[in-house]
Amino acid sequence: MHKNKWKAWLYLLPAIVFLGFFLVYPLIDVFVYSFEEGYNSASETFFGVGLYNYRYVLREPFFLQAVVNTFILVIITVPVSTGLALLISAGLNHITPLKKLFQTIYFLPYVTNTLAVGLVFMVLFKKTAYSDGMINLLIRLFGGESVDFIDGPYWAKMMVTCLYTIWIVMPFKVLILTSALASVNPDYYKAARVDATPPWRVFTRITLPMISPMIFYLVITGFIGAFKAYSDEVALFGVNLNAANMNTIVGYVYDMLYGDSGGYPSYASAAALILFAIVLTITCINLLISRRRVR
Repeated sequence: MHKNKWKAWLYLLPAIVFLGFFLVYPLIDVFVYSFEEGYNSASETFFGVGLYNYRYVLREPFFLQAVVNTFILVIITVPVSTGLALLISAGLNHITPLKKLFQTIYFLPYVTNTLAVGLVFMVLFKKTAYSDGMINLLIRLFGGESVDFIDGPYWAKMMVTCLYTIWIVMPFKVLILTSALASVNPDYYKAARVDATPPWRVFTRITLPMISPMIFYLVITGFIGAFKAYSDEVALFGVNLNAANMNTIVGYVYDMLYGDSGGYPSYASAAALILFAIVLTITCINLLISRRRVR
């Protein structure tokens, strides 16, 4: 038994080394950077240790705007994409002919490059010197006024961002929920038919409780993914997200490191740890809720 235990640790050693080098060490490094005041990346020197970096970041207008954008994105896209994916999966579960074909069609946006999809969305919504974009053509067709969704008002840009994010993340959720629905024991549905249970009651009392672990998994991963949003916004509005007022927390961290205002790893580290604290808090809240809601 003792010999087998050492074998197990030996098998795990490569994974432990890689995780320690590429995950644990960078986390410790970021934590240290976040408290070093006035850190100079060229000379690797700093003049003090304290909470100045956190105070600076929390008062930075660009960071506060990034927090607002990220929270709006999270609050809108996670429940909407999960709800739509659940409805689509329930519909696919009742379709026998061409079921595999529809599943493939719904999954295609997930395997397509996000930047390519973002460029398509930009073409659909962006006003140019030659065209107002296909969406504006449809709006005018129904008597509305055209809107510049890419360079126009804030609400228009946020709407396009939310639509794009939902479009990107929903295929994966459809795949997971379709598999979850297929794994529900059919005996429960047979018993419900014998009792003449209404369909809505079957869905709320049998289907939802049985697939609640998968829904909870998608909600948790959806929150984490939405808080890490950055490439979607770059695909729509370009690399200068601060000028478009559409930056996210991850985008702010990147700008502090490599953007026009880059060269400040201490500020970037403080912002990254603030994001970590936000995601950890929301994840813990979801875990507490899941104890009562998830079977």
